Amino acid sequence: SFYEAMQQGDLDKMMSVWADDEEIACVHPGGPRVVGTVAVRAGFEAVFVNGPVHVQVHHVRRMETATMAIHHVTEKVQATTERGLETAYVIATNVFVRTAMGWRMVAHHASAGLPQDLPDIIEPRTILH
Repeated sequence: SFYEAMQQGDLDKMMSVWADDEEIACVHPGGPRVVGTVAVRAGFEAVFVNGPVHVQVHHVRRMETATMAIHHVTEKVQATTERGLETAYVIATNVFVRTAMGWRMVAHHASAGLPQDLPDIIEPRTILH
């Protein structure tokens, strides 16, 4: 799956999730829209340059028809960068279509969030009464 590929930093596994179609599109937080398999692959190659990306997915909302599925999620993302381990909060939409090969992703759009905007994905505080 998409998130397993992220956790493993596995580019081939990541691309196996995507439809083999030149109209696939991906937007990483703060980045441009990239279209087509070569551009999407290059985008994830850049994401994985420092290794796997740890993603905790929360509050999945699903809409599904016989041929299309849309997942809206919130993510807590931790990745190693040139500055060390960093945490980001992300709001993402993943779109899948049913193909002869099974469900395949056709779009991933991720936008930066803020910790205070996503209180449900922050570790709960212990409150003593």
